Amino acid sequence: MMDSWATFGADLHLEMTGSAGLRTGLMDALREAVRTGRLTPGTRLPSSRGLAADLGIARNTVADAYAELVAEGWLTARQGSGTRVAQRAEPRRAATRAARSRPARPRPAHNLMPGSPDLSTFPRADWLKAARRAVTDAPNDAFGYGDPRGRAELRTVLADYLARARGVHADPERIVICAGFVQALKLMGEVLRRRRVREVAVESYGLDIHWKLLTDAGLRMPCLPVDGLGARTGELAGTRGVGAVLLTPAHQFPTGVPLHADRRAAAVDWARGTGGLILEDDYDGEFRYDRQPVGALQGLDPERVVHLGTTSKSLAPGLRLGWMVLPESLVEEVTEAKGLSDWSSSALDQLTLTEFIASGAYDRHVRAMRLRYRRRRDQLVAVLAERAPGVRVSGIAAGLHAVLELPEGGEAAALRAAAWQGLALDGLSRFRHPQAPPGRDALVIGYGTPTDSAWAGALEALCRVLS
Repeated sequence: MMDSWATFGADLHLEMTGSAGLRTGLMDALREAVRTGRLTPGTRLPSSRGLAADLGIARNTVADAYAELVAEGWLTARQGSGTRVAQRAEPRRAATRAARSRPARPRPAHNLMPGSPDLSTFPRADWLKAARRAVTDAPNDAFGYGDPRGRAELRTVLADYLARARGVHADPERIVICAGFVQALKLMGEVLRRRRVREVAVESYGLDIHWKLLTDAGLRMPCLPVDGLGARTGELAGTRGVGAVLLTPAHQFPTGVPLHADRRAAAVDWARGTGGLILEDDYDGEFRYDRQPVGALQGLDPERVVHLGTTSKSLAPGLRLGWMVLPESLVEEVTEAKGLSDWSSSALDQLTLTEFIASGAYDRHVRAMRLRYRRRRDQLVAVLAERAPGVRVSGIAAGLHAVLELPEGGEAAALRAAAWQGLALDGLSRFRHPQAPPGRDALVIGYGTPTDSAWAGALEALCRVLS
């Protein structure tokens, strides 16, 4: 409920039209604001003096309009409480009509959709400390348009962090800050198209939004089959016209397998032999639970691999902060493409992330979340072994999601049962490339998505679906 306004006319854009007089026009405008929901029951109106000053009319005109609307039942007035919209005011008619014609879909009671971290764990206090320090120490030029590559301070600390945490060979001059992975892939699509690349190979399982970005850039997308060793990159050697390949080497999304060492080498050999590029989506490479995370593919050949990272899984997707570590030959082209579109990422958010990483808060947060997600995955495996022994959890112990293998025909049945249980989740077929043959039945469970308080209920609902 809105409590009050500083400037009534500016916030509500009241239009007092017609020739019936100021008082009548003001009353009509207020009634319309209540009818359409711009003024909700209980909303406090400004004083007659304040509104008169905002609208440039006499105070008595406003006072008389208020008094008449109180008498009609639109408003209430109490000593010490001011003038407010009456609780029994006429409901919003447009909303009522919309509700009749378009019933609202019930919100799922439980959410196990993949792709999101537990947003309740965002480190607000540490982020606020970093933001205060960043704003206090920000140079004047931070408030200007700046470099399309992003703030030099962030690129410098990222180069150090990525080198020690992911084995990335990163020079600050070859890093471009972007608004998450989507903008990075969009920019790469534009650059590849300008380079006369016509095809970008993708894995047979992935995200359709990524495929659409490449299609919108005018690129075709042959798909590489994915099996228990990851994408079959050896098949790149037999392709014609493919100028780049998009891979998730550390933890294939969504099947959950890492790219085997031989297939990593095959991808790099193909890129070296053909002049092609590897786009490495390192979306959750920091979250490995059974061993140390495997280093980024980029470390094998920094001149043939574009390393793409983001804070969307480690912190929150709403930050819209990501990065590209580019081969030297691409820096100028990508920077130009980004400058022609927009700078996107807030300079102050970049400086805050700089401070957050440099202070050690980012490492502490990642370590804490690694423990939290590992406990959830272990609990998921243990509970399913007890309650649904016919269901197998596949993929490595990593990331924020797991794949549950089901009997043939089990995926559709499980999704129907989940709908009845009020449980939101995805089947593996949702992520299959249109050119890929039908695959196995499975569910993709985002165990990182629920809050701690919601996790037990979501897990129980999943067990009911599978039992």
